[in-house]
Amino acid sequence: MDIKKILLFAVIFALIGSFFAFDLYQYFSLEYFKSQQQAIGNYYQQNPFASAGIFLGVYILVTALSLPGAAVMTLAGGAIFGLLEGTILVSFASSIGATLAFLVSRTLLREMVQKKFSDSLKSINNGIKKEGAFYLFGLRLVPIFPFFVINLVMGLTPFKTRQFFLVSQLGMLPGTLVFVYAGTQIAQIDSLSGILSPGLLFSFVLLGTFPLIAKRIMEQLQAQKVFAGFDKPKKFDTNMVVIGAGSAGLVTALIASATKAKVSLIERHKMGGDCLNTGCVPSKALIRSAKMANYYRRAEEYGLSIGDSKKDIKVNFEAVMERIQNVIATVAPHDSVERFTEFGVDCISGEAEIIDPFRVKVNGKIITTRNIVISTGARPFVPPIKGVEETGYFTSDTIWELRKQPKQMLVIGGGPIGCELVQSFQRLDVPVTQLVRSKRIMPREDEDAANEVQHKFVDEGVDLRLGYTPVEFIKRGEQQVLICKNQRNETREIEFDVLLLAVGRRPNVEGFGLENLDIPINTNGTIQVNDYLQTRFPNIYACGDVAGPYQLTHTASHQAWYTAVNGLFGMFKKFKVDYRVIPWATFTDPEVARVGLNEQEALAQHIDYEVSHYEIDDLDRAIADGEAHGFIKVLTVPGKDKILGVTIVGHHSGDIIVEYVTAMKHGLGLNKIMSTIHIYPTLTETNKFVAGNWKRNHAPEKIMAFLPKFHKWMRGG
Repeated sequence: MDIKKILLFAVIFALIGSFFAFDLYQYFSLEYFKSQQQAIGNYYQQNPFASAGIFLGVYILVTALSLPGAAVMTLAGGAIFGLLEGTILVSFASSIGATLAFLVSRTLLREMVQKKFSDSLKSINNGIKKEGAFYLFGLRLVPIFPFFVINLVMGLTPFKTRQFFLVSQLGMLPGTLVFVYAGTQIAQIDSLSGILSPGLLFSFVLLGTFPLIAKRIMEQLQAQKVFAGFDKPKKFDTNMVVIGAGSAGLVTALIASATKAKVSLIERHKMGGDCLNTGCVPSKALIRSAKMANYYRRAEEYGLSIGDSKKDIKVNFEAVMERIQNVIATVAPHDSVERFTEFGVDCISGEAEIIDPFRVKVNGKIITTRNIVISTGARPFVPPIKGVEETGYFTSDTIWELRKQPKQMLVIGGGPIGCELVQSFQRLDVPVTQLVRSKRIMPREDEDAANEVQHKFVDEGVDLRLGYTPVEFIKRGEQQVLICKNQRNETREIEFDVLLLAVGRRPNVEGFGLENLDIPINTNGTIQVNDYLQTRFPNIYACGDVAGPYQLTHTASHQAWYTAVNGLFGMFKKFKVDYRVIPWATFTDPEVARVGLNEQEALAQHIDYEVSHYEIDDLDRAIADGEAHGFIKVLTVPGKDKILGVTIVGHHSGDIIVEYVTAMKHGLGLNKIMSTIHIYPTLTETNKFVAGNWKRNHAPEKIMAFLPKFHKWMRGG
């Protein structure tokens, strides 16, 4: 730091230090002003120009140094100078002071901050250059953050000084006018009756409602800006067009029709989306068949005779895969065109194309609409591995076409989808090799949870390759081979005849006109939306996998409520989507269910926590069922029973965890769970027992130490 910066810093530090050291803040309270109001008024009458100059200078200094007191001075400005003169003085003083604070921040800190965080600040700097004036105007008009914070932060960016001054003055003017007017009314209070004067009451109404009014004005200005150049119809064919009939789209359309809105639902492939046709429903049907096969092999554990060999079971692989299609067909009517047509939804089969914010084209017809909801889902990601296109690979979308039982299946991926399919196929007499880049499967879960599943996989015969990176697929005659490397950079070869890729999913953002509207896409491929699930166009929403942040069917349905209600009734009230309590489960055996934080997330976020633990092998019902394995782990606030997160590993974990989802949603702690009657014998008793463990660990020590003496006294000892 050069000598000029050091001197500037010293001067600022001395001024701010003096302000607090000499308790100067007492002179910037409303009580002090009221006590000196008469004297100040007299001085102003005798010295109007000097009064204005002193007020201007002090206000600028307070604002430039980011000291408390600007709000009281604004009220005082109205009381001393009146509405017109007070507004002019405060407007210029606040803008000049804000600009000086902006320049101080720029001089002392910008170079250092921009250099240290250059990569992180690139997108922010670009945004400031492109839309900085509009965002600053919005922050000034709707004071979400304290003004002094805005002054200092903007100084760290490439925002131009002159533009900062002009935008600040314009943006702060309406709020200044409201506060100065309130000051003119407060100045008139000389008795208790003055509190109820119409003028003062009106000024407080203005203070309370101005941020809401200003926010609505900003929304209108933003809408006008993004809609500029588009022809808005005077009449609309429908209230809402929903693109994509997966979980998010179906629920959105259902809610819209239930509220008597006219809604069109466009689907280019199959109603029900991934969940019905290629995801949740078929995978759970496969898991069920695999579990039955596993129970058959375990029959002797339950006292059942299965003959001389456990190999007596014969898996009819084709029949298993056909059963899955039968299950899909049975569930399909729940999501069918016929059913949703009965609900009042206009179901359209075809390719949708968004022409502009108010028009969607399908099958050669243009539909005008007030709102558009994008719920186009996601698709499996195919990693760019050399030779992968020649393998005839399957994904979680296409594996259901398989009918011939593989001789050796290779599964790449260790997430929930990959793990569920790996175990299922292994149990159906398909030898499976699972290749995972990381050191363990299920990397989003705690290590102890992942290890429970991992050990089960190994026990059941899965060839687990951890820490391997695929390099290239080749063919040797009729044999397909993957060349890969382990963490020691040693080359290994894996032979297979069927390849399943399960390395994640990518949002579907192409092919329906999204590029026509320049709607921003996040780095992970999802559509950029705000807290209300709006894109940059306030009448275009996105929900489900295409919007993120969770690729879960139940989260998609959860988001759908917000898109429907905000889209149809947002002019009255909008709701921010609530992600506070999101549960999920991986349906391996044992199942892994979770809600809230786990330990690795709490550590990464530096959140203090306590752990309460219960081993399920001690549970009567689990023992009776022959499923005495796994654990439940509850994270709580230290010293309190407030639940931060829960991980359950075991039989039917996805069902057991619902009690914790309810508790976290409604603010119930472990004490409430412990005091709730649970049916005996059930698996849900685990919840009561882990709460009991927490209670024992937090028993009041002094009282417990006194109790033996109390009981002895009661016995007459």
